[in-house]
Amino acid sequence: MSAVTDKIMKRVRGKGRGWAFTPKDFLDLGTRGSIDMALTRLVQANQIRRIGRGLYDYPKLHDKLGALTPDADTIAQAVATQSGDKLSSSGAQAANRLGISTQVPAKTSYATSGQTRVKKVAGRTIALKRSRAPILDDASPDANAVLQLLAHVGKDKIDNDLIQRLSAQIDDRDFKALTKAQPLMPGWMSDAVLKIGLVRYG
Repeated sequence: MSAVTDKIMKRVRGKGRGWAFTPKDFLDLGTRGSIDMALTRLVQANQIRRIGRGLYDYPKLHDKLGALTPDADTIAQAVATQSGDKLSSSGAQAANRLGISTQVPAKTSYATSGQTRVKKVAGRTIALKRSRAPILDDASPDANAVLQLLAHVGKDKIDNDLIQRLSAQIDDRDFKALTKAQPLMPGWMSDAVLKIGLVRYG
């Protein structure tokens, strides 16, 4: 195997079984052509699996079922890497994540900075919906979940109870990221972040 193939496989093993990825995850290791060739070789050698156009995974293995399908989050992240878009949990998932709602969304959907679309990968259907809130690069999933939840709930339904609960769900680092991103938000969303700060810090 070539040096590029070895380096790719070393990174794949480092990420662990269940990881889904694209050639873009290895652009620091060689030319795009050499990476594509190395990935093709690894698929042929049954080291990795091709799960879609330009999408691969290092499958988890089950004693009886064999190679398992990667989970939706992993596939969605790989799809976002492929297109260069940012990704966050959808408003409904954010509500569940932050403990605002106990309802688990029936459909797997995500907020994206790219176009609204549906992708079918490895037998899973991933719905990507263009986000009405900014998706922050350098913030935790919880901070992004707050913004997606605010967009999901909408300007007129944000009450004191919701502000109190969101304030309790985030830490200082999350709040700092939200404050820094205020210029990117619609005015009403920025006002909600301000209210969260007043509850947290008085």
